[in-house]
Amino acid sequence: MAGQKTLLKISACTVSKSGTISVDTSRPTFQALINPSGYGRDYSIRYAKNQALGQASNEAKFHASQPEKLTLKELVLDGTGAVPGLTKSVKAQVESLRNTVYTYVGTKHEAPIVQVVWGSLIFYGRAEGLKFDYTLFKANGEPLRAKISLNFVEYQSASEIVKEEGRKSPDLTHLVTVKAGDTLPLLCEKIYRDPSYYLAVARINGLTAFRQLEPGTSLRFPPLG
Repeated sequence: MAGQKTLLKISACTVSKSGTISVDTSRPTFQALINPSGYGRDYSIRYAKNQALGQASNEAKFHASQPEKLTLKELVLDGTGAVPGLTKSVKAQVESLRNTVYTYVGTKHEAPIVQVVWGSLIFYGRAEGLKFDYTLFKANGEPLRAKISLNFVEYQSASEIVKEEGRKSPDLTHLVTVKAGDTLPLLCEKIYRDPSYYLAVARINGLTAFRQLEPGTSLRFPPLG
C-alpha cells in the first residue's frame, strides 16, 4: 500500500538439496514494530603472503573474499504500550527474536539460516552476535524496553559458492597436467601469481627433482597462504 511504513522482518529459512534458499513457513518469524535506526554492511578481503625464512616480505596476494556481515543498529523492543498495535510483552518479543535467529534447528546443532528483509535490503545469513540491553522496568522488575545489538554473517550454499567463483579462484585446488617446457615456478606464477610458491608445491606433490618435470604428470596446486 502506498505510504505504508515498511517494517523489518526476519524469517527462518530452509536450504534444498540443490542449494536453493527459501523461507520456511513452518518456523518462527520475527516482525519488528519499531525499525532499527539503520544498518551497516561489512565487506572484507583476506590476503596471504608466502615468505621464506630470511627473505624480505613479499607482496600480499589475494586469497579470498570473506562472507559479508550485516549489523542492525539500535533495534528496540517496547512493552510500555506506547507503540500502536504492539501488545506483546518485552519478554515475549525477546523469545520471538531468539527463536527466529538463535535457537538451534533440530538435529543440525547450528543456528538457523534466516532472511532479513527491510525495504530494499534482502540478506541471507546466520546470527553471529545477539545482545539484549534492558533499559526500562516496571516496579516489580519486569522489563518494559530492550535495546538489541544484532549481527549476521552471510550464508551461501556450497553450490552457490562454486557457481559464483566459477571454479577459477586461486583458493580452489587445481589439478594440472605437465606439458613440455613447464617448470614449477612458471606454473606457480600462472596459478598463484607468485613463482616463489614452487617449493611448497614440490613438497605437496612429493617431488625431489622438481627442476625437470615429466610431461604428462598430474600435479596438485591447492590453496596456499
